[in-house]
Amino acid sequence: MSTRKLLLGDEALALGAINAGLSGAYAYPGTPSTEILEYVQSNAVAREREIHSHWSSNEKTALEEALGMSFCGKRSMVSMKHVGLNVAADPFVNSSMTGTNGGMLVISADDPSMHSSQNEQDSRFYADFAIMPILEPSTQQEAYDMASYGFELSERLKVPVMVRMVTRLAHSRSVVEVAEHAVPENRLRFPDNPRQWVLMPGNSRVRYRQLLEDRKRMEEEAEHSSFNSLALGNDRRIGILVSGIAANYINECFPDGSPFTVLKISQYPLPVNLVSRLADACDEIFVVEEGQPVIERAMRGLLDRGLKVRGKLDGVLPLTGELTPDNVAAGLARLVPDMAGKLLAEIPDPSRIVVSRPPALCQGCGHRDVYAALNAVLDASPTAKVFGDIGCYTLGWLAPFNAIDTCVDMGASITMAKGAADAGLRPAVAIIGDSTFTHSGMTGLLDAVNENTPMTVIISDNLTTGMTGGQDSQGTGKLEDICLGLGADAAHVRTIDSLPKNFEDMKALFAEEFAYEGLSVIVSRRECIQTARRHAKGKKQ
Repeated sequence: MSTRKLLLGDEALALGAINAGLSGAYAYPGTPSTEILEYVQSNAVAREREIHSHWSSNEKTALEEALGMSFCGKRSMVSMKHVGLNVAADPFVNSSMTGTNGGMLVISADDPSMHSSQNEQDSRFYADFAIMPILEPSTQQEAYDMASYGFELSERLKVPVMVRMVTRLAHSRSVVEVAEHAVPENRLRFPDNPRQWVLMPGNSRVRYRQLLEDRKRMEEEAEHSSFNSLALGNDRRIGILVSGIAANYINECFPDGSPFTVLKISQYPLPVNLVSRLADACDEIFVVEEGQPVIERAMRGLLDRGLKVRGKLDGVLPLTGELTPDNVAAGLARLVPDMAGKLLAEIPDPSRIVVSRPPALCQGCGHRDVYAALNAVLDASPTAKVFGDIGCYTLGWLAPFNAIDTCVDMGASITMAKGAADAGLRPAVAIIGDSTFTHSGMTGLLDAVNENTPMTVIISDNLTTGMTGGQDSQGTGKLEDICLGLGADAAHVRTIDSLPKNFEDMKALFAEEFAYEGLSVIVSRRECIQTARRHAKGKKQ
């Protein structure tokens, strides 16, 4: 029996995992992946079954926790955004070496066009490097179906399975056919061969040879996957190889069906036989894929037959940003000029009503008062630099504050400020949020503690993970204890409420600690205005 639900792509994937016997879900919030764990935490079946769902300190710890649950034979899921996979890279790559016991899904949500990210890297490169199967849904229905299939594939091949989402699919809704009842969870059981979970060189050499052999099985699975399909057309001028969500754009270009042969790829490694059949049916191949030209690069080396491969690398499609029905239609029109009139006639003119609105810190945000005080003090130090970090406070780079000089990755504010201080910069200031501090800042602070580096770390504590919607912050109520536990001098671990009435006190505190020739930490605390409103509303109810 089934029922129909209107779901985001993220929600469909989460519900598919719950209904497929999920036992544990781990994540660190990051757009566009955040709604996956939020859905698990709000789902009635997940609460009734007491499925473990937890916001971890960072993506590395989340992946390792999911791997530990898999070791015990249970089905687990870890979700993150694409740059979060960089943080989790060490256990991610090695999880293919250990393999899995219970099924394990690694969900990486890529962000083409960088809607809320530092880059638009493509997670498929990571999975190929790690020798791991990839599932790339093109619809919300496939996202739901792939959860169950992915768990089964993981248990069949004894490796984790990556599910690659993208922003447009993660954050759009569609009606999804879902099961009315969830299957039972796996029972506790341990690996048949526990030796492979100890990555000592002697074990790893054996396991790596096996993993290379297993890649052949991964390719066979992809060849026969129901998520990969070849639809033959009558016009052989081009053949279209499309992956993931981009399949929808081809369907929009040809609402009555494509006259060209179309190979849809949603499971990797690339199925060589299906690709060869596509090549046999056309004169040129047009590769349409969201993200970087992963398939296109492989195609240029996969088919040594002089066949032209067209796509992003030769400029037919844009190399950066999201694909759209419009730029896909424009690419098709370049390849098949006699169809240009029909394809391009469907493209509307850009709207003159909708204008871009740059993001800004909320009115009433405590970060505003921190930056105002910081600027007021540093105006007297023209050589001062402020090293920023990832969070809503990154908006302090924009007008009217223009208060930070760098933003590279989670936790880099503290380590870059330390390097700058080591180079002789005074004052060297790092500003980092409470959630980012517990994610990746603590180890950098320990480096600074060990050398008593002359720098100031401002932890702008808004008591939540504000940028991604107000999830719990791991350090709430214990930031000062953490800093003291790492060895910071108690005399220079200072706390102040970042309220407008304390503006002069903040300025005095900043100036005092900037002048100190050693490490100082200032915790500036004020609850996020958005979560404060929700808490106040909850109390009234």
